[in-house]
Amino acid sequence: MRRFYGYNNNYCCDMRGMLGFLILFLLSKEPMHGQEIAEEIARRKGEKPSPGTIYPALKNLREMGFISNEEKEGKTIVYTLTDRGKNALRVSKRRFIRTFLGVFP
Repeated sequence: MRRFYGYNNNYCCDMRGMLGFLILFLLSKEPMHGQEIAEEIARRKGEKPSPGTIYPALKNLREMGFISNEEKEGKTIVYTLTDRGKNALRVSKRRFIRTFLGVFP
């Protein structure tokens, strides 16, 4: 997942395939573990991302400082949106709206 600058030179997530954007959006609603994120994407999109897709995306978002993780109940890792991630989501939402506003009649 590549990074790019948005408003005020703040990082925002690359929306290629929109997986990073969708993960940030879901985590803005509540902290979740990887399986919950994959299930919620499946519910919304109709197809469930594989672990080989979801976990590298989570790793990249964590490395960019957009999410943090905490181990709970054994091996379960719960992901949470950071302040930097909230800002990235805000910038990405604006970019999404500018890109797709008017595309649909």
